Amino acid sequence: MAQIRRASQTSEEKQSSEGELIEAAPLPTPLPKTQLAILLLVQMPEQLTASVIYPFVNQLVRSTGITGGDERKTGYYAGLIESLYYAVEAVTILQWGRVSDRIGRKPVILVGLFGVTLSIISFGFSNQFWMIILSRCAQGALNGNMGVVKSTMTEITDASNVARAFAWLPLAWGTGYTLGFLIGGVLSDPAEKWPNSVGHYPLFHRYPYFLPCIVAASVSTFSWLITLVFLKESMRSTASKNRSVSHSDNTKKSPMRAATMHYKPEDTRIDTLSHMLDEAEIASPVACSLESTRTDFRAILIPGVMIPVLHYGLLSFVDQCMLVLMPLMYSTSRSLGGLGFSSNTIGLVMSVWSMLNGMIQVYMFPRLLHKFGPKRLYIISFAFFLITFSTFPLMGYMAKREMEAGMWLILCVQLVAYIAAYITYSCIILYVNNGAPNKDLLGATNGLAQMLGSVMRAVGPTVVSSLFALSLEKDLLGGTAVYWIMCTIVMVILGCSTYLPKTLTWTSL
Repeated sequence: MAQIRRASQTSEEKQSSEGELIEAAPLPTPLPKTQLAILLLVQMPEQLTASVIYPFVNQLVRSTGITGGDERKTGYYAGLIESLYYAVEAVTILQWGRVSDRIGRKPVILVGLFGVTLSIISFGFSNQFWMIILSRCAQGALNGNMGVVKSTMTEITDASNVARAFAWLPLAWGTGYTLGFLIGGVLSDPAEKWPNSVGHYPLFHRYPYFLPCIVAASVSTFSWLITLVFLKESMRSTASKNRSVSHSDNTKKSPMRAATMHYKPEDTRIDTLSHMLDEAEIASPVACSLESTRTDFRAILIPGVMIPVLHYGLLSFVDQCMLVLMPLMYSTSRSLGGLGFSSNTIGLVMSVWSMLNGMIQVYMFPRLLHKFGPKRLYIISFAFFLITFSTFPLMGYMAKREMEAGMWLILCVQLVAYIAAYITYSCIILYVNNGAPNKDLLGATNGLAQMLGSVMRAVGPTVVSSLFALSLEKDLLGGTAVYWIMCTIVMVILGCSTYLPKTLTWTSL
């Protein structure tokens, strides 16, 4: 029967006018909705607690007196606060991924959520610069969930539905960012905003940014409880794996078959012929013991893993620079080329962007991936970063001359371009997970990607905020040098993206 199907497939290939492979396309496996929803809920607090500080971090830095009253120096210290979180995370996140390969995904996820909760509460009680630094470092050290969640999502899906599953990740990120920006902007310094109610409590006078932090911590606590009760462990036990190995040896020697996603502009075809064959024909030969596979970290240091991981790091750098420049430029006075927005306005603008971004990503990514394929879609969407950075000086020019309508129009263009650029994340995550040599190394692969991403996110805020401050202090290109430098970096990365593979190959492990 299998030979008949293969012969039929060969006949169809010969009859194709374009000489392209015409492959079977079975119905996709239904998504495990409950477990996927829990994982998205787990992912959200990381973005929420990371972004809740953005609307007020520049005001917080100035209130500590560390800048000596010079507004132009704010970028140096705000960038340090934002960078340290990712710097410490870079040191620990790979280890969290490897630990999850050993003890399971769920325990690591629970520890991460607990760490996020404690650290953001500590941040809310920080009113001196050194306390702020320690709280941010603790948050980075205790949270290793992003890579572990991606590994879990890969384990609960297959080649037919993995793209749809990962398309939901930007919604979780967008929801977290939306809530973070909104909570940070609206609830910061409540005693000044509502003196007749909240202003009666001395706590909020002494700690003006405690309220948004405690609200963010409550969301993280809720996610922890849901995870504890309802999340199922996705990683098979060692005993189960050993039984699987024994079964494979007894039923040998069928070769392992791969499901390859061939993306073409006209159509997306998924070669899942092996999935249509009898399950008795499919076995997973094991060349070495599971323990040595787990511990051999060198197995992921291959081009198929390293090229997507490097691109993930570069994307993280550019995205973090954009995320830092938005509140920094928006809060800077108009005389210095900024927009002069309050923390309220910054929070609302960024929360609207996040909300729209999450919804659009879920709807558009699978369709765009279907049409363009992973590589073309990655390149096209990454190019939109050129628009996001180049609109900053134009907005500053219009704000300085009080051209309000034009300024808001360009701001809307920037936000739309940033949504388009964000599609790159879903593409590169598929590449990273696709590159993992086997599922035993999936956590380590994602941990490596997250480690490099965290390193680049640590470097990004310091570099871009320092360039921002230097551009203003030295009046480089009228104070806009930082934006054109970022555009140049984007163009260089676009040139490097040609090394990404054109197709994704998913192998049953």
